[in-house]
Amino acid sequence: MSKLGWWRLGVVGGAVLVLEILCRTGVIDRFTMIPPTEMVAALWRLLLAGELNRDIAQTLSNVALAFVLAVTGGFFLGLGIHAWPRLRRVVDPFLATYYAVPFFVFYPILIVIFGMNDLPIVVIGFLFAVVAMIINTLNGLDRIPRVLLKTARVYRMNPLATALKIKLPAAALHLFAGAKLAVAYAFIGVIASEFILSASGLGYAIAYAYNNFNNEKMYALMLFIILLVTAINMSFYVWEQALVRRWGRG
Repeated sequence: MSKLGWWRLGVVGGAVLVLEILCRTGVIDRFTMIPPTEMVAALWRLLLAGELNRDIAQTLSNVALAFVLAVTGGFFLGLGIHAWPRLRRVVDPFLATYYAVPFFVFYPILIVIFGMNDLPIVVIGFLFAVVAMIINTLNGLDRIPRVLLKTARVYRMNPLATALKIKLPAAALHLFAGAKLAVAYAFIGVIASEFILSASGLGYAIAYAYNNFNNEKMYALMLFIILLVTAINMSFYVWEQALVRRWGRG
C-alpha cells in the first residue's frame, strides 16, 4: 500500500475510533447512534443468520441492472452528443442542471408504464446514474490529443477503428471516473427508492428498522452498504491504476 493509502486508512481509522469513544462515553447517546464495534457485530449476526439474503439479492440485482444500463447508455449517448455539436449546445444547460430534478415525482408515471414491480426502481437508479456517465464520456472525448486523431487520419483508419483504437483508450480514465460515479448514483437511486417506494430490499429494511427504533439493524445495514460501495469503487480504482501502469510501460 502506498504512503497516501496508509494516510487515508489512518484518517478513517481515527474517525472510527473517535466515534467509538464518543458513543462509549455517552457523549452520543445510544438512542442516536450505537458504537461502530456494535454495528460490526450486529452486521455479522445478520449475515450469519441469513436475514438479509433476499433483500441484498434484490437490491444488488436492481443496482447492477441500473448500473449496466447507465454505463452503456451514457457512453453511447455521450458519443452521439459529442459527434453532433449542435445537439451538444442544446443539451449542455440541461446536463448542468440535471441533478436539480426531483426524480421521485415521476414514480407514479413509472408505475403506470412499468407496473408495480422492480422496474420503476431500476429506472430511477438509471436516471440518477446515466448523466454522470454522459458528462465523463464528453470530458474524455474532449481531452483526446489532436495528434492522435491526426494519426488516425494519416493511417486512413475508419470511424470504428478510430473509436476502438484511439478514442476509447485515450478517454478510458474519464470513462472509469464516470463508471465509479455511476455505481454510487445507482446505489443512491435504488436504495432511496426502496426506502420510500418498496416493500423489500435494503432500503426498505433500513426504513423498517428506523420506524421500529431498531438501531442495531439500521446501522448494521448502513454499514453494509458503505462497505460494499467502498469495495466496489476500490476495485475500479485498482483496475484503473493497473491500466495506467500498463499504458505507462507501453
